[in-house]
Formats: sequence, structure tokens, C-alpha cells
Amino acid sequence: MLLISVLGSSSNGNCYLVQSHEKKEILMLDAGVSFNEIQKTINYKFDDLVGVLVTHEHGDHIKSVEKLANTGIDIYASKGTFESKELIGHRYNVIHELQEFTIGNFKILPFKTQHDAAEPFGFLIEYIPTHERILYATDTFYLKYKFNNINYFLLECNYIKEIAKKNVELGIIEKTRYKRLLKSHMSLENCIEFLKHSISIDTKKIILIHLSDDNSDEKKMISDIYDVFSVETIAAKNGEIIKLEKYPF
Repeated sequence: MLLISVLGSSSNGNCYLVQSHEKKEILMLDAGVSFNEIQKTINYKFDDLVGVLVTHEHGDHIKSVEKLANTGIDIYASKGTFESKELIGHRYNVIHELQEFTIGNFKILPFKTQHDAAEPFGFLIEYIPTHERILYATDTFYLKYKFNNINYFLLECNYIKEIAKKNVELGIIEKTRYKRLLKSHMSLENCIEFLKHSISIDTKKIILIHLSDDNSDEKKMISDIYDVFSVETIAAKNGEIIKLEKYPF
């Protein structure tokens, strides 16, 4: 069984820990929360943390990366991400689009996402002992790839177009912010379209992440996606531990 601990899933900070139930081996996805919070969550056992995957350089995803590197943790991101923050050192490992690599018992395939960042990535993650596959994609308004045999989607569903448009009319959000939203984050509508091409009989759970405070409707998002695919769908909540229970069947 795999577990996902949610340390943050919003514009205030994004960070997820993937670990096996059997082994003390933790893979961190983004590090956009405080270093103190990370320390407490892993019970100060940095030896269990095998690496950190960083999607891009924005603060709500990279906040604690330097402190983690200084603690002796390996960080993995694109060249563009590291260069944009001037991060240099042996702990900063440059990875490349569609070039697979391994961290501990995790096999990882980086892929390009669509966001206003230097060189943003999403990650296809396979836990080698059980062959469970997680797709992690956040801060992207669409995905150009199709994926096969995904067991768990950890997928951004940031806003609903209708709500965002209404918020512009009401003056709750500015037009410039709305225009950026359309080309930087995934709407419910785009989320469903992407899933239509990548969901399969192997899919056991869809976890929606990075919901907007102003422009989302959690219940509607979960309901609409479940109605289309009939797959368990939840929204990630800070402090939650999510069990990924493909094994045992």
C-alpha cells in the first residue's frame, strides 16, 4: 500500500509525501511549505526522505528546497527551474523531459506541463515493488500527453470557468488575473477532457489538487468527475493522509 500525506495543496503552498506502508521510504513532490512543517511531518527522520521532485520555481512549490538541500536531501528539477532560482550544487540534480530515472524504489518520468514558468514538469511515478503508477500534474492549463495504466491521478483541478467569469463580473478577481488563470492553471473542463484520454480500467482513485479559493466548487468538481468516470474522486486537504489501496486488491 502507498500513502500520500498532504502538507499543502493551494496557492499558499504545495507539498505531498509519497511513501510505502511497508518501507520507510519517502518521496516528496514539491516543497512549497515551511521547513518546520516538513520536519515535523517526517518526524525529523531525514534519512527516510529519498528525494524531492520540484515541478517549477514558483514559491508555493519551491519554498523549502534550499533548506532541504542544505540538510543533505537530493533535489530533482529541470535545468530551467534551477537556473531561474540560481540554485547550484551537488544536491541539485538536473532532469530532462521524457528521460526516465530512479530514486530509491521509485521510477520517475518527467514530462512537460503548460505554465508561466521557466521549464515546468509533471511526473509519472511508478513504485517498483508493486508497479503502482501515480500521475502528478499541477500548475498546468492542459497536458499534451496521453498516459496509460495510471492507478492514481494527483491532478490539478483549479477552477470552474463559469465561476471565474462571474467573479470577474463581480469585481472579485481582476481581468488580468483571469487571463493568466486561463493560461496557467487547469479548469474542471480541461481536467475532464484530459482524463477522458488517460483514464483506464487500472485507475483506482482521482485526487484533485490545488483548488482555487475563489474560483472552485469542491463538491461540484468531485461530482462532475465521478459522474463521467465512476472512479473514486476526492479533493486533497491539508494534513490528510490518503491511502492508495490498489494492493491488496
